[in-house]
Amino acid sequence: MSDRIASEKLRSKLMSADEAAQFVNHGDKVGFSGFTGAGYPKALPTAIANRAKEAHGAGNDYAIDLFTGASTAPDCDGVLAEADAIRWRMPYASDPIMRNKINSGSMGYSDIHLSHSGQQVEEGFFGQLNVAVIEVTRITEEGYIIPSSSVGNNVEWLNAAEKVILEVNSWQSEDLEGMHDIWSVPALPNRIAVPINKPGDRIGKTYIEFDTDKVVAVVETNTADRNAPFKPVDDISKKIAGNFLDFLESEVAAGRLSYDGYIMQSGVGNVPNAVMAGLLESKFENIQAYTEVIQDGMVDLIDAGKMTRASATSFSLSPEYAEKMNNEAKRYRESIILRPQQISNHPEVIRRVGLIATNGLIEADIYGNVNSTNVSGSRVMNGIGGSGDFTRNGYISSFITPSEAKGGAISAIVPFASHIDHTEHDVMVVISEYGYADLRGLAPRERVAKMIGLAHPDYRPLLEEYYARATSGDNKYMQTPHDLATAFDFHINLAKNGSMKA
Repeated sequence: MSDRIASEKLRSKLMSADEAAQFVNHGDKVGFSGFTGAGYPKALPTAIANRAKEAHGAGNDYAIDLFTGASTAPDCDGVLAEADAIRWRMPYASDPIMRNKINSGSMGYSDIHLSHSGQQVEEGFFGQLNVAVIEVTRITEEGYIIPSSSVGNNVEWLNAAEKVILEVNSWQSEDLEGMHDIWSVPALPNRIAVPINKPGDRIGKTYIEFDTDKVVAVVETNTADRNAPFKPVDDISKKIAGNFLDFLESEVAAGRLSYDGYIMQSGVGNVPNAVMAGLLESKFENIQAYTEVIQDGMVDLIDAGKMTRASATSFSLSPEYAEKMNNEAKRYRESIILRPQQISNHPEVIRRVGLIATNGLIEADIYGNVNSTNVSGSRVMNGIGGSGDFTRNGYISSFITPSEAKGGAISAIVPFASHIDHTEHDVMVVISEYGYADLRGLAPRERVAKMIGLAHPDYRPLLEEYYARATSGDNKYMQTPHDLATAFDFHINLAKNGSMKA
């Protein structure tokens, strides 16, 4: 596989993952490539985990601070968490073992907007980044690197790190070369406007330049990304997708959107994929995406000629579609652009292109505040990801959700959100299988009926009773009325009895 390493200088750094792991020491701050299970290091995490286990077995400390683009995979986040090899982590984590460590308090976790994360590391907010571990598709003769299936924070890690370890993964298609568009925001005080006006604009290079003298090791791998299959589209997802399309149609009718003017941002998951399946049969054409990840549904839209351009920082594909992308990357790179996440999630560009942001949620309250991260206020699920970047800066911000979870034990609509990631000031539209609530231009009390209408019928009387209490009695203040004594009864019932209805 060394034909993928054209630089003689870097080929001389070839070694095993175990040998390379010796450059990662206890207390180091380490930046990994990777975003939503794509483009993360495949060999170094296990090698570092083994170092940690060996050290712990000898009675010694060994743990690192870990920085990534977003989530990685069980063979990255998972093995490191299981080995107690991580002291602190940012900016987004979805691995169940890691989540349990975070929620138990044995691992520190900073949940940071994805557009902020790389920039803040470069600015030194977290101290010196000691090591960058970056997966690449190939290394050029000049020592430039061709990213693999994600770009994420790779540029920032390479710039900031003292040492660099490269993993050259032959599983990644060489035809990914040409899909990437690498452009960096100049450091303060020399920042300039990001010159992107449309999702399809290319403004940078197809490779990453960096100081190759930093490279201490090159490791060869041949391992697939974490490509998790999506669940089949169920009836509730279809209804949500239908209501989302109804909302888009209402924007067309109002003159605020055209059938050939829809620019999409979409969070990851089964419901967003259902939305994209619905778009296949819609009147919308020339759909463009300026988003974080390319999902199966976007690939289908490209294949159908419905989507003409898709800009992101990473893939998040099922195994079937990952194989398809690897086999046909040369064709897809005509439509798909992978950028650094500081650019894919840049507020300036998001505002300029006029996209409609669509993300999931854990819960929303009757006034339109949204919780994206913490179950019952304390138990973190994954993190805010890029939802804040897009919600605060998109042309229209929307959230999609089933009305209930855990067989009806949990309502997605609650009296008062137990944790708030997106305030009423940023949330414009909320959609469930029961319709959509357009909250634009409404005073808080005017939103209540619309939000309750999104709830499962079993929960609507409870929500109406709460609002009646909040607007009666001794409460003299009616702008955003709450009954503080019972505001979290849904969550208290869930903790005590296993259901918000109890």
